[in-house]
Amino acid sequence: MIILGLNGSPNADGNTAFMLSKALEAASELGAETKLIHLAECVLSADPLFCDACTNPCVGACYLDTPLGNLMELIRNADGIILGSPVYFGTIASPMKLFWDKTRALRKEKALVDVVGAAIAVGASRFGGQELTVRALQDIMLVHGMTLVGDGAYGNDPGHHGACAQKPAKDDPLAANRSRIIGRRVAEVTQATSSLRKRKKG
Repeated sequence: MIILGLNGSPNADGNTAFMLSKALEAASELGAETKLIHLAECVLSADPLFCDACTNPCVGACYLDTPLGNLMELIRNADGIILGSPVYFGTIASPMKLFWDKTRALRKEKALVDVVGAAIAVGASRFGGQELTVRALQDIMLVHGMTLVGDGAYGNDPGHHGACAQKPAKDDPLAANRSRIIGRRVAEVTQATSSLRKRKKG
């Protein structure tokens, strides 16, 4: 069971990374192999940086033999993915958008169908666009056919759509706990749906 945390913030040690680390920590306690990835470091290796749909269907020419290409291979083998982004102008930060714009080849292959996904967002204020950002992340995952996790953990509440925090996340009394809940949820649903991904890979 491989669960990845994709940090869409330009900051590798900021609030979003803190939230994702808590979610992955909880997933690892249920037996998942986890990895936190900072997208800003990977997307810069693409040439060109912005997707211009140079081939259709996509062959991934812009990231062959780059760190971004290596990340695409890692994602192909993931069972669960937790996306995290700060709120920038009411939506996701640019490293996250740049990354997903480059995933046309994964979508062509249906590589992420039945992979379990969840979203985390951090805003500068209590009502700073966190749920809008979570929904934008969920829309991306839905286009890839992923299975989304939100509320519904009975006695544990990760938030209606995903785990949200006000920065500094370390000082938000609900942030770490809700991140851990969403991480557990992803691990639990990943375990329960493993046969779907085995069928796809087999």
